[in-house]
Parts: sequence; C-alpha cells; structure tokens
Amino acid sequence: MWDIEAALAPVSKCNDATVDESSNGIHGSANSLPSTNLRNISSSNSISLHTTQTQGYIPIAAKGHKESVYALAMNEGGTILASGGTEKVVRLWDTRSGSKKLKLKGHTDNIRALLLDSTGRFCLSGSSDSMIRLWDIGQQRCVHSYAVHTDSVWALASTPTFSHVYSGGRDFSLYLTDLQTRESSLLCTGEHPILQLALDNDSIWVASTDSSVHRWPAEGCNPQKIFQRGNSFLAGNLSFSRARVSLEGSTPVPIYKEPTLTIRGTPGIVQHEVLNNKRHVLTKDTSGSVKLWEITKGVVVEDYGKVSFKEKKEELFEMVSVPAWFTVDTRLGSLSVHLDTPQCFSAEMYSVDLNIIGKPEDDKVNLGRETLKGLLTHWLRKRKQRNGSPAPANGELSVKDVASRSLIHSRAEVDVSSENDAMVYPPFEFSVVSSPSIVTEGTHGGPWRKKITDLDGTEDEKDFPWWCLDCILNNRLPPRENTKCSFYLHPCEGSPVQILTQGKLSAPRILRIHKVINYVVEKMVLDKPLDNLHADGNFASGLAGSQSQLQAVGDGSFRSGSGFKPWQKLRPSIEVLCNNQVLSPDMSLATVRAYIWKKSDDLVLNYRVVQGR
Repeated sequence: MWDIEAALAPVSKCNDATVDESSNGIHGSANSLPSTNLRNISSSNSISLHTTQTQGYIPIAAKGHKESVYALAMNEGGTILASGGTEKVVRLWDTRSGSKKLKLKGHTDNIRALLLDSTGRFCLSGSSDSMIRLWDIGQQRCVHSYAVHTDSVWALASTPTFSHVYSGGRDFSLYLTDLQTRESSLLCTGEHPILQLALDNDSIWVASTDSSVHRWPAEGCNPQKIFQRGNSFLAGNLSFSRARVSLEGSTPVPIYKEPTLTIRGTPGIVQHEVLNNKRHVLTKDTSGSVKLWEITKGVVVEDYGKVSFKEKKEELFEMVSVPAWFTVDTRLGSLSVHLDTPQCFSAEMYSVDLNIIGKPEDDKVNLGRETLKGLLTHWLRKRKQRNGSPAPANGELSVKDVASRSLIHSRAEVDVSSENDAMVYPPFEFSVVSSPSIVTEGTHGGPWRKKITDLDGTEDEKDFPWWCLDCILNNRLPPRENTKCSFYLHPCEGSPVQILTQGKLSAPRILRIHKVINYVVEKMVLDKPLDNLHADGNFASGLAGSQSQLQAVGDGSFRSGSGFKPWQKLRPSIEVLCNNQVLSPDMSLATVRAYIWKKSDDLVLNYRVVQGR
C-alpha cells in the first residue's frame, strides 16, 4: 500500500537528482528499491533519468496471500483494504499497519472483483464460481448471495448509495441487481467477456476482451426506472439455480440492444505463425482478418480478408529451411518481434534472392544485421548531424583495421563483405508513416521505448545493447555456428561421369543446388584442359580429398554460372539427387538437409548426366 503524497514528496536538497523539465517526469523521485534508475516514457519522448533516493519511501506490505491476488478494494477513508484471489477467500487489512484483520469464506472459486461501501461496513465480491456475495464486515459473515450470472463474474460497479450493483463477466452479459429486493435485470449482452465497469451518472462504461470501449445506459441515479420496464427476475442464492433457469429456456431479454457510444479500438492480433522463409508472419485478428507481415520492413504486405487461417497457412507453405533469427509474440494484441544475440545473426540469404539490385548476386546478406540497420537508420543520421562528422555507420572500419580489431575482439567476426555498406536496402526499409517502436535496454537505466523516427541521436552506449551498436557502428557480428554445411558428392551408381573431387566438401548452408550442378560441370573430366577454369578465380582442381577442398563450393566458386567458354556451349545436363530424389536447382543445402536427407550425419548428394539434353 502506497502513500502517494509521501512517495512523491520532494527529495531532500542533499540529493543532486536532476529532473528533465521538458518531460512529464516523476518530480522528486523516490523508490523502495535503493539506487535504481527510473526511466519514464513521456509524451515528449525524451528519456529522463531519475537518480533515486537511497533512503526512499517504503510502501506498507500486506503479507499473507500465498497465491495470486486478482482483486482489491478500499473504503472512502482509506482505512480498510479488501483483497481476493486464487485462495477463494476475501481478506481484510488495516492499511496503517498492513496487518490482517479478518478472512471471509464462502466462495468456491477465484475471487475476481471486490467493492467496499464508503463506510467500510459492507463488501461485495464477484467470483469465478458465478456468484456475487454481499458481506457484513462487522458481523464477519455473508448476508446475501446472488445467482445472476451463468459464468465467472469479473467486474462490479455499485451506485453511490451501495443499493444496487452492476455486474459483468465471462458470460458477455451486464446485469443490474437490487441488493435489497434481489430483483435483477439483464441490461445488455455483448460478444466478448466483460473485464471492467465504470459508472458515470446515468451511463456505464464497459471494457471487454475486445479492444473497443462501449457506453451503455444505466440509470445510475435512479436504477428503479430499469425495473419498471419489466423483464426482471429474482436472483437465486445458489449458483446452480441460475444455470437451471437458463437451461429451462427462460433466458432474460436484454433491455438495451445498442450502446449509446463506442470508442473504437484496433482489432488485436490473436493468432500468428512464422512462415518457413523466416521473413513473413501470418496473423489473424479479433475481426477475423488474416494478414501477411514482412518482418524486415515491419509492414503488412497482403491483407487476405476473412479467410481460413489454417488453409492460408498451408497455401503459403514453402519447402525452405532458414534458421530462426527472431521470435514473435502477440500477447499485447500487436506483433512483437524479439531480436537477441547471437541468434538474430544466424540467418543469411543471397542478395539475388532478396531482389537487391546493384549488389553482386552471390553477396550474402545477414537478415538480422540489415534489419538492425533499417531500424536505426534515423538514429545514425541524427547522430551524424549532431557529431558534425561523416556517419561512422560501417564506414569507420578500414581493411587495415580489421586484423587489429579482430585481435582485440577475438570473439567477434568482422563482416568484411559489407564493410562500407551503410546503405539500407529496399527489403529492410521500415515505414516512416506507421513506424514501429523499439523497446530495449542498455547498460544503465532499465528498459525504454521509442518510435524509430523519434530517435534523436543522443541515445548512446548506455541506452542500446552493446552487441547492437557493435553490429551497426563497427560491422562486427558475434561468432555464428552452423553457417556451413558439410556434404559428400558422389556419382550415381552406374553413372559413367566422374569428377575429380572425392573428399568431403563444405559450403554455406544457403548455397543452391544449381551451384552444385555448375560445380559438377566445371569439375567433369572434359576433353579440354581444366587450366582454363583458373582464370575465372575458381578453385584449383586435382586436390581430391585434401583440406583445401573444404572451401570447394564456396561463394567464389561460381558467379551465377555464367562465363562458359565457346567449347562448353554443349553443356551437359546434370541432375543432383539426394535419397534417390531429384533436387530442384533452387533448393538450398539447408533445405535438402531438413526436408529430404532428414539425418544428423553429413549430407550425401549424387549426380548423373541426363541423356539427350
């Protein structure tokens, strides 16, 4: 229990905490946790740091609950606190000392809502056992129980005189009950469970699991008007009595059909699936709309409308294997994408597969790194303007520095291929109109949140995770595992074709089978001497099974398969197989391993010449 005035009292002058005037700062910070920093997210989007008072205000702890607390209520004078939760009892506390006063037993399930009258004499409780109970605190007993709902009661609101109670819950229904006469009326029925109620003169605001808030007529000043309309019933005092009535079919008719006002919310996402390409996420929201999001741009790329989520998911299935470089959750009703080191740097694609124009086709693009660049491009630009120097984004590192920096940070890999690559490519450009927010935490001050377009360049090493800045500013990525795939390449049984490689080969996991086909063609013992291939910068031949063969099918070995000499125009048609299945040239080694090889040991590929082609 917090004394707000004491908690927010000005800090003594000996404490030199500064408060940012431009923000809605917590003036005079005080906290029960010694020397912790509070960082508020204010309307002005400035990050404010408040050094807390070591000998700060400490709230009163009411200790006694052994399990979750779901509901609290206080009387007007603030002298009595009621609490309830999974222990099925209502506890009452003295707010001055935090000591237990008494326990009220009677509910048979979780207590979800509580109300105290202004004097602190009566208490109303709503429970998952579907009952509302009225307690006399002085007598320490339940004086009435009301069977109004057919399911859990989650919300209560009373008239100022505590003569009538409004109640809502899991049965989507809002009832008004006269606590004296037990007369009850169904005010309205919605499409979602009711979570909170707020009485406002003659109206009542209803919040549910839907994101919209509705206002309904309530006659709060004279509730008897509602009963005069008829359609009321007498609330029983046993939970099954209400259930039995509803089974008999005499369900009450709601008095009001439409709310008088609705504050519309955005439909919340309730279902999601990360697609195999690890760039798209399929979502379904509360309105039933199914949408496809592109994670590397933070936007919806397809709105399919109200279709079957399961069928759309099956339709979009691709047989590809990409490492999981992010995780997603939709607990907030929106799409939250989590990036953490080193996993977020585990996925790569060739630039040709991302349709990046003006970049060599075989350049590997790290999805995590490019996404971070896209998210922080505004920050980098503002930082450059503030420093008045060229942005150190990736350009600060020269080839000479690579070796020395690698020695210092032996744990990190310097991404030389994209060394001076400060540019943000189209597949990683985030929207400026509906820009995402980042929620992160640096070495000081706890978590904070800002829209990416609101970053002003003042945020520094203390605000961002070190690995994130190391990637953006210094081009360093943490060591990554499993970026290579080892495999054996053998001729099919009975095939006359032989190539000079017999040992184990190694190549990037993302290498396509058409590169392996090119490799077989180039390595085949043709009529012409193989020396002709050396000029293209390809690997030397004849090193069968030796260690240098491990790099044999690297990115440099084939540049998109072009550059065949005139004598190679009659290029033999080669098929590559795995487990006797012919592989599509577009498949990657990782995909073959995941969907066709399906074993943990080294991959074995076979090749053969297709006759007549």
